[in-house]
Amino acid sequence: MAAAVVGSFLTASAVSAQPPARTEVPYASSAPLAGEVLGSVVSIPAPLPPEAGPRPADCDRLSYLRWRSADGPQHSADADRILVAQPGIFEGAGAFESVARNTVLAAATRGSHIEFWALDRRSNCLEDHTGTQAALRTGSLDTATDYYFHGAEVDGRRFAGHATGTDVAWLSHVGLEQTLRDQYDLLRHELPDQALRKQKVLCGGHSLGGFVTGYFAEWDFDGNAATTDDAGYNQCGGYFALDTVIRAGAPLPARGALPDLPDAVSAPLEVLSGSISTASPVLALPAVINPETTNLLALTGLAARLDPEGVNGIVPRMPNNPNVDWTLRTLLARDYAMFATGNPDVRTLNATNEAVLGAILDDNSQPLGFLQASVGFITGAPVRDKLFPVPSTPEVLGSGMFGDAPKTSPEVFADPGIVYRWLDYDEVGTAASSPGEARYTNRGTEVTSIAELARNLSEPPLDFTEWYFPSKLPSDLSSATRFEGHLHRDGTARNPVVTLLAGGGITVPETAHPNERRLALPGYNHIDVLTAAAGQNDGRPEQVSQALADFAVG
Repeated sequence: MAAAVVGSFLTASAVSAQPPARTEVPYASSAPLAGEVLGSVVSIPAPLPPEAGPRPADCDRLSYLRWRSADGPQHSADADRILVAQPGIFEGAGAFESVARNTVLAAATRGSHIEFWALDRRSNCLEDHTGTQAALRTGSLDTATDYYFHGAEVDGRRFAGHATGTDVAWLSHVGLEQTLRDQYDLLRHELPDQALRKQKVLCGGHSLGGFVTGYFAEWDFDGNAATTDDAGYNQCGGYFALDTVIRAGAPLPARGALPDLPDAVSAPLEVLSGSISTASPVLALPAVINPETTNLLALTGLAARLDPEGVNGIVPRMPNNPNVDWTLRTLLARDYAMFATGNPDVRTLNATNEAVLGAILDDNSQPLGFLQASVGFITGAPVRDKLFPVPSTPEVLGSGMFGDAPKTSPEVFADPGIVYRWLDYDEVGTAASSPGEARYTNRGTEVTSIAELARNLSEPPLDFTEWYFPSKLPSDLSSATRFEGHLHRDGTARNPVVTLLAGGGITVPETAHPNERRLALPGYNHIDVLTAAAGQNDGRPEQVSQALADFAVG
């Protein structure tokens, strides 16, 4: 089975004695740059140690998405540079789809053929993308929702449910040390020459991936401090940080004291500040972030990808259970009364599939700063200020926890005569805009296309949203001092770094790196550094990919 569609977790068994060799499978994309930048999913054998316990055979492999110029060299060793990216929290490799293609093309215009590799965490081997991939072929959302929600058979298999209990127990062994070892082993497998890695590889990441990269830069992989060929800083020649910092230390704490919030809102923020239990090997919060809801986000993107103007495509198809119900209330309720009572019911909103996706992730609606993108604005009917979970006061917008954009909510629910639609990022501030739009946004703060975000959430074979995030990884990062014996503490300072920071959203601290270039990106939010459109509203090309291309070429 190709790495693009992983095996069922119910087939967990002993480690295969002879895992298949390296595979590389090109994948189709509807991206405008698909003809110029080729994408493929690569999988290599990398067995876990026996003490990890039983697991599916696919979990003894490492996978990544590879993007390269269509007219560039076929072999990675012949590329001019290779950017290798660690994903953020709850992210898979597919989150880098836009920035990767834009960066490869930007470098090509500078006369350089580079590659971009997005690493997928080993835990994503448990995911089942059968329904989503089949729906892309049939063009019908029902293909996916019938598979995931109604027991329908697709390609000879049925969805076995989300992995729990003994099926995920092996992830209790997959923390920081294994994650770093996985990147090291993958680089050695794909580029066996250490000198070549040092010359051509640039290591980096988004969000949590910046801290993982910081540890990678300082890790002593052979346990002998007297030798340095196996030191992390000698596996790459520079670092890049996407709304994060390259630092071997604990992730950023949430800025300021948390207000009194419902658990559905406070729990994700507490995870970011390092407050996490490892009682379960997989991070599964009561709502918003857990294996079911992260797959639902991908399906929301799929609905907007297949039928952007279709009305009420995904929400009525979602399961009726407390997890989904409280997740929808958390994301879409306009005030505490609506959140607490469910009245009006968010499921009664008449909205296009694009408008539903926008309402869930746009910075004028999504309550959590680290989940926000700037993808346009709602239109078609009146809107009002959104007061849940907190009103958009200057203190709230300056906290770094809830984003810097004022929040809005539909004025009307459950009216069959009103349909809310979505204006894309480049349609804001035009004749199609609703009255009052200027109170909430402007063209300078909208940078990501809703259509491109929908495509990125649904098309890549290694997905954007991570179902099974290993609890041990952030726990290890928050107790960083216990790894001091593994580190070369000057590793991050030995190579140059480019740090690209979103102008809105979470707060990233200053660093004391001796050779760092920092670039602030007005209008960008935390997700936008990955998804911003190639052409911006001010007429300039997308700035993250331009800066990465300059860094790679220079």
